[in-house]
Amino acid sequence: MTTADGRRSRTRRRRFRHPAQIVVTAFAVAVAVGTALLVLPFCSADGRETDLLTALFTATSAVCVTGLTVVDTERYWSPEGQVVILALIQVGGFGIMTLASLLALFVSRRLGLRTRITAAAETKSVGIGDVRAVLKGVFLITVVVEGLTALVLTGRFLAADYPAGRAAWLGVFHAVSAFNNAGFSVYGDSLARFLTDPWVLIPVSVAVVIGGIGFPVILELSRRVRPRRWSLHTKLTLTMTVILLVGGTLFVTISEWDNSDTIGTLDPGQRVVAGFFGAVQPRTAGFAAWDYAQVTQETKLGTILLMFVGGGSAGTAGGLKVTTFILLLFVILAEVRGEPQVTAFDRRIEPRVIRQALTVALLGVAAVVGSTMLLTELTDFAIPDVMFEATSAFSTVGLSTGLTPNMGVPGQLVLIALMFVGRLGPITLVSALALRERTRRYSLPEGAPLIG
Repeated sequence: MTTADGRRSRTRRRRFRHPAQIVVTAFAVAVAVGTALLVLPFCSADGRETDLLTALFTATSAVCVTGLTVVDTERYWSPEGQVVILALIQVGGFGIMTLASLLALFVSRRLGLRTRITAAAETKSVGIGDVRAVLKGVFLITVVVEGLTALVLTGRFLAADYPAGRAAWLGVFHAVSAFNNAGFSVYGDSLARFLTDPWVLIPVSVAVVIGGIGFPVILELSRRVRPRRWSLHTKLTLTMTVILLVGGTLFVTISEWDNSDTIGTLDPGQRVVAGFFGAVQPRTAGFAAWDYAQVTQETKLGTILLMFVGGGSAGTAGGLKVTTFILLLFVILAEVRGEPQVTAFDRRIEPRVIRQALTVALLGVAAVVGSTMLLTELTDFAIPDVMFEATSAFSTVGLSTGLTPNMGVPGQLVLIALMFVGRLGPITLVSALALRERTRRYSLPEGAPLIG
């Protein structure tokens, strides 16, 4: 005979098997493991134990591929500590569940149903049966892009007379960090010393864009060359990516053209390359080629908007996501035209997808605005700078005006929470906390409240 306690116990187990819950738990475990490692004396340059908050912040930033730091990565962490950070970046970018599914695939040559469902939730693949091919594709793309980027960067560092071992380490670290949109650098000034070096800025930017458009888009582009055969998701992602890259480059370059603290003293060609780099990084890599405390107010506002939109879905980028943003633009366009249905590229958008886009957007706005208000109360910094840091954390970008190390314990804890929520996404986090899906078996009368 089944008891009430037995039924509740089985219900709790079933609820915890929800893929989103497992993803959230796995990321939390990864952060905890990373924190435990970074606390150890061998990870710090001076051989002392790292305080818990610094280790927790760094581990969260690495696993959530953000790049915000409270200490100088170059000077504070030992080579072993930097290796730990690099491993956390790779694990976080690749996806805990994706990595676990790959290990299961390579070891047992087969995937269980639960593992496939979990991997589908992480990679956002369409069908459970496609997970095996998706995982192999993700692994191949990661190795190829990171490998090629590392080769180019290593060659550049060798040409600059770096020792071979040092050049290889710099190439690998920045390649992994770039493809995973992490923004971590072993240089204390990020990549500011390479502001006039296109052989560093361009490869890093290309790796950032490839990693940021999302694995589904990359896999589809590898199979379908003709644009007319692309899926709606790919068309939306690439369209908005091109618009933001071109528009962002023009905006940043024009805004900073005469700013002697950033690119104002460079040659015209160098200014354009630096402007392109400055437009790519908020999408959401976080490498800095200049001090963002010195940029114009126009650039600061534009960067906040670029950070909030972010990159593509199911990739290494964070933010609202370009598909969500462009879909909402089509919703507005349909409403302005008085059309009863929302269409994009000759496809009708389902109401369920529209509701998801609105939910993600509103939750994102609430997270950024709410955290900005909270951080304003906890610190004495100006609202624009606080919003910059909050957006950077939520969108897992890593750009900073220099406030993060001086936020204090309460402020840094807020940023930790923002990075964790931003990496997993509002929908994933909410569904992980939900006990179960509920279907209403009846329909209520319609209502039409006044809008506007």
